[in-house]
Amino acid sequence: MPEGRLLEVGRIVRTHGLRGEVVVDLWTERRERLAPGARLHTARGELVVRAAHPHGRVFLVSFEGLERREDAEPWRGAVLSAPAPESHDDDGIWIDDLFGAAVYDRDGRCHGTVTGVEANPASDLLVLDDGTLVPLHFVTRVVAHERVDVDVPEGIFP
Repeated sequence: MPEGRLLEVGRIVRTHGLRGEVVVDLWTERRERLAPGARLHTARGELVVRAAHPHGRVFLVSFEGLERREDAEPWRGAVLSAPAPESHDDDGIWIDDLFGAAVYDRDGRCHGTVTGVEANPASDLLVLDDGTLVPLHFVTRVVAHERVDVDVPEGIFP
């Protein structure tokens, strides 16, 4: 297992064809996670990408050592992780930085802690420990794993 923090970046959904190729649901916009030679980590061990290409909303991926459908089948459902980038190269929000952070409104009131992030077509949603859902586009500032400031319309918080 590598040193440092690992981020979940996708999941092997199922096998595809007879030559060991698998369908991967990639959870990141960083497509270099599937570049040839990329190392991905799972609870079962490390996988090295041999080749990958988009297939609709998912990717078809070949991993070293998975030559036949029978080789790939046991990996079905495996969550793929990769080392966190050493630095943020933009001002975007990094989902991993949200977990465990307290959520504050514009008046400084704390409304709970982020326990998850749900995908939603309009805007991903912060899931708070009391079940409240806050659209991610209302986030104004993030202090990794500590604080998330939001500017939400009335009625979001109970």
